[in-house]
Amino acid sequence: MARISVRDTVFLKIFSALQLSVVSSYFLIIAIPQVTGSESLTPDSGEKHWVSKIFENFTAATDALQWSDIRVVSNWRIQQHVQSKSYRLLDSDDHVVLEGTLKECSAQFSSLMKEGDIDPVKKEAVIVLHGLGEGRSSMKPLVTFLEENMTVSILTFGYASPQADLASHADSLGRVLAGLPPATAISFVGHSMGNLVVRRWLQDAEPTIVRRINRMVMLGPPNQGSDLARLAASNHLLRNLASGAARELVLHWDSIRRELQTPSFQYGIIAGGKGDNEGYSLLLEGDDDAIVRVSETQLQGSDGFLVIPVRHSRMMENTDVQQETLRFLLHGRFAKKSFHTSLSEK
Repeated sequence: MARISVRDTVFLKIFSALQLSVVSSYFLIIAIPQVTGSESLTPDSGEKHWVSKIFENFTAATDALQWSDIRVVSNWRIQQHVQSKSYRLLDSDDHVVLEGTLKECSAQFSSLMKEGDIDPVKKEAVIVLHGLGEGRSSMKPLVTFLEENMTVSILTFGYASPQADLASHADSLGRVLAGLPPATAISFVGHSMGNLVVRRWLQDAEPTIVRRINRMVMLGPPNQGSDLARLAASNHLLRNLASGAARELVLHWDSIRRELQTPSFQYGIIAGGKGDNEGYSLLLEGDDDAIVRVSETQLQGSDGFLVIPVRHSRMMENTDVQQETLRFLLHGRFAKKSFHTSLSEK
């Protein structure tokens, strides 16, 4: 079947998450026609109006693209703003407890831990990393599943993916890991670019911390770069729109790939795809999850590799992905060697 040629509109959809102005326009386009209708803006019940929900979700989404975690314990976290370099302390429900200097936030964090308001990290922890243009909330379905089926601390790591480069995100991850108890064993679950953050962190990681890493599950990782990003690089508009880690993926893959280390610990890879030579995208050659080609996820030395029929953005809610992720974290291997192409998305 002939492939459709690249068009600007397709790539704008992919990279819109990187541009807050584009996202803002999108929500305004949705909201304005409805709020100017006959529906009252004041809800009759205690339930929040749909307009409030839209803008609350929008605020949370844009906020996630501006802050990076530098300390996480029981999902209380200290974050640093990627541009202003200010700091804040968030509770486990993401409410702001304190805004101030790093010293002030750290002192309050330590005080809360001593008072027992923040539960200590357990002997084992799983760090979950989201992908490009996303926030920690995108990983919630998978996080909830792991919390229900494991007795370890499940910690989410958030980073301002389009606002800084991979090295900066790796540094933030390193600070989070350094803040964990020295006896805590660590595993990772990464989605998409989150896996590249871990691999970049390994470039400069302290050997003592690396020895504490148990296992890692990579979900839809662009381990060999991204054809979709390379196609975007040929478009002047999209090339200029891309920033931070996205810009590196689009324009500087040949440079950053040399800084990505292959894990020395056990790791398994789950790719999304149909199990055929077509995949979900008409723009990409071969099997793919609509964003990353199956061949791009591969990395020599993996301890397991699976292709599951699921699109890139839906991996966290897919039951097969959840179960196989759990299986690898617990046993260092996947339960199944392959999935039949007749399986539907779950």
